[in-house]
Amino acid sequence: MTARNLPSDDSSIASRTSRRALLRALTATPVAVSVVTPPWSEALATLHREHNDEPAFLCRSREGRSLSRFRYHRAESFFGTLEAGILTGNDEVLYYSGIVTQLGLSAHLLDIGFEDEWCARHIGLRVAKGLAYANATGLGHTCPDMSRLAMVLTPYWKWRQPRWDDPMPADGGFTADQVRPLLRALLNRVQEVTGHSRPNGWRRRLGGR
Repeated sequence: MTARNLPSDDSSIASRTSRRALLRALTATPVAVSVVTPPWSEALATLHREHNDEPAFLCRSREGRSLSRFRYHRAESFFGTLEAGILTGNDEVLYYSGIVTQLGLSAHLLDIGFEDEWCARHIGLRVAKGLAYANATGLGHTCPDMSRLAMVLTPYWKWRQPRWDDPMPADGGFTADQVRPLLRALLNRVQEVTGHSRPNGWRRRLGGR
């Protein structure tokens, strides 16, 4: 059961406490993935083997937390462009969706102690891989449609002004109206897990809700 699905009772409180305790430990000392307490260690080791990635060393810092908040706020900013409905082509919508998703996932990974350089080197613009690493380290956003969208967006540079003589990448049938709620749910989850404040003007953008 993921943290998202836990009932609102003592078990939920215990889960949040356990996560805070783990993050405090990662703040104090760099911890190799191979010794991070379950369930992260096994899941990350599996991802490393699948992708032939070098081990990540998780160590939270004030700088990482600050960069994480910046990335989350940037994700919300780009999402505002999608919400405004000013993008006319599906390729533009999917390109911006890739930016929003990867910024949001990066915010989570940086918050729990991944180095930005490691993420750039091993994840880059591969949205599906970023989602896999995020879920392996406690994001808990296992939405099947979001997973399918992440595959469509990987790597998201392919949606930036495809050349006229190249075949259009497969969009999986996604439209702007289908993508927006998926991204909104992802960003809500990132904000919930990281505890970052919403960016200025966020409530005004939602019409005061």
